[in-house]
Amino acid sequence: MKRRYVAPARDATSAAIFAHPAFAGYASWRHWCLQPAWPDLSALNGALCGHTHAETGRPLRFVAQTPELLADGLHYEARIFARGEIATRQHNWHDLLNAMVWCRFPVIKAALNRRQHEDLLRVGAKQRTPAQYAQTLFDEGGAIVTLRDAALLRHWDAHDWAELFRPAHWQDGTLRVEVFGHALLEHALTPGRLITAKCLLWCGADAGFDTAAATAGAIRSGRWLNDPQELRPLPVSGIPGWYGAQDESFYVTAECFRPARTGRTYPPPLDLAACSSY
Repeated sequence: MKRRYVAPARDATSAAIFAHPAFAGYASWRHWCLQPAWPDLSALNGALCGHTHAETGRPLRFVAQTPELLADGLHYEARIFARGEIATRQHNWHDLLNAMVWCRFPVIKAALNRRQHEDLLRVGAKQRTPAQYAQTLFDEGGAIVTLRDAALLRHWDAHDWAELFRPAHWQDGTLRVEVFGHALLEHALTPGRLITAKCLLWCGADAGFDTAAATAGAIRSGRWLNDPQELRPLPVSGIPGWYGAQDESFYVTAECFRPARTGRTYPPPLDLAACSSY
């Protein structure tokens, strides 16, 4: 039976952990992780100040997840949609990292919240649709990948990991990854842990491409995240610099580098040309 992941205690982490490439893009909030004490809600809300829910226009704020709050009977997603209140457990890595993602990608988080809320209204809180499973997988363990050279897709499709993770592809910007899932960030708190992300892929994007706006638009419009099979697995531990020893044998023997399953196909990248209509 697979064990549930348990994050390390706060005093067992170090600055080196938060220098890992998984946390690239989160430098503005890294001090929340490095300071001796957990940041309080006022600090989190200070960073979120000015952000409104992109789908409802309501001001967003983190609120303590207490028995009194939960007594309102609202589902977590419904509370965000109706009130802009993000229930947050204090002294908790999972929720602190979720707060960091809200600060970095508020438009994507709002689009996900809208889709989740719409399905809650449609099927109720006791059922879950394939779309909700897909949205949760991305919210927890997702990453956004941009690929300049479509020729590399066949290597990803075939699980040709040695070629996909050839350093030159990542050093020259042919492949780029932005970590979105807060559970994926939480797993990165344990050095040496093998991590696989569930990815949205944009192909042909240039350096100025606004991945956040395009991704939010694709989610909002229902063009993406309707089924878990839409998500491409990427063992991000194979990205150059993400793991200790990355010799040739690593891409063959490490547990995360599984061969392609017979009959498994992946969806094509999202259409850049259609972004303006999202």
